[in-house]
Amino acid sequence: MTLDKADLENFPVAPSFLPAAWRTDLMAVYGFARLVDDAGDGDLADPAAAAHLLDVPGAPGDDGFRLALLDGLEHDLDRAFATALGGVDEAPGGTVLGTAAGEPRHPLMRALVPVIERHAVTPEPFRRLIEANRVDQTTTRYPTYADLRHYCTLSADPVGRLVLALAGRATPDRIGRSDDICTALQIVEHLQDVAEDLDRGRIYLPQEDLATFGVTEDDLARPTASRAVRQLVAWEASRARTLLDRGAPLVGTVHGRLRLLLAGFTAGGYAALDAIAAAGFDVLAHRAKPDKRHLAGRAAALFVKGR
Repeated sequence: MTLDKADLENFPVAPSFLPAAWRTDLMAVYGFARLVDDAGDGDLADPAAAAHLLDVPGAPGDDGFRLALLDGLEHDLDRAFATALGGVDEAPGGTVLGTAAGEPRHPLMRALVPVIERHAVTPEPFRRLIEANRVDQTTTRYPTYADLRHYCTLSADPVGRLVLALAGRATPDRIGRSDDICTALQIVEHLQDVAEDLDRGRIYLPQEDLATFGVTEDDLARPTASRAVRQLVAWEASRARTLLDRGAPLVGTVHGRLRLLLAGFTAGGYAALDAIAAAGFDVLAHRAKPDKRHLAGRAAALFVKGR
C-alpha cells in the first residue's frame, strides 16, 4: 500500500499527537506525494490498473508510459480542485485548472478534495511535485549544486509549504525557512540512497563535486565507499546541515502541536545526518538510518529551544 511507506520516512508524517482531522489532511497530502513518486519511479503496485483508472494509454514498460501516467495524475489533480471548488476553472491565486471533467478517479486524489475545501491550498505545490517526477524521467545527472537546489524546489520544498498552508501559518519568512529545511531533507535522502539511485541510473551528487573530490561513477558503484567518496559525502552532509541550521528557527515561530511537528521534521534531518556521520560517511555499505530514540531526543531539544 502506498500509505504504508510513511513509516519508512526520516520524519513523522502524521504523528499521533496531532488532532485526527489534521492527521487525515497530512496523510492525504503524503498519499498524493507518495503516489506521484511511485508513478515516476515505476514503483506502483499495479501501474496497469492505475493507468486504466486514469484513462492513460499504453502499458508499463512502454516508452513514455511513466510520463503519460504523470500527465494522467495531473488531470486527476485538476478534477480534485474543480470538485472541491464547485467546478470553477480557476483556483485561488489565479491558477487556471485543466479541462478534465468529473470527480477525481484515483482514491488518493479523492482524499485531497476535503483538504482543498478546508484549507487555502493552490494547485502549484502539487504540480511542482508532479513536475519533479517528470524531470526524473529525462535528467539523471546534476552538473552543479545550484542545479540540484533548483530540482529540490520541485521535489521537496512544496511539502513544507503545504504543511504551513494546512496549519494556516504560511508567511514569506516561514516559507523561506521551510524551503531550507525541506531542501536539506531531500539532500540527506539523496545521500542515504546513493547506491539505490545509481541502480536507477541517477546520481544526485553534483557532477562538479565529484570532479573536485576525484570521485568517479565507478567509485559510487563499489560495495564500500573509498576515502574520496566519504570526503564527498561529508561535504554534501555539511551543506545539508547548514541548510537545517538556517531553517531550524522556523520551529520557534510557531506554538503547540505545529511546533512539535516541525521539530520532528527538522530533527529527522539532523538525526539522519548524525547516522551518516556515525557510519563514517560510508553510504555505500548500508543505508544509514537514524535511531528513533536519538531522533526523539533531537526533536525534544528543538521543541524547547525553538531552533
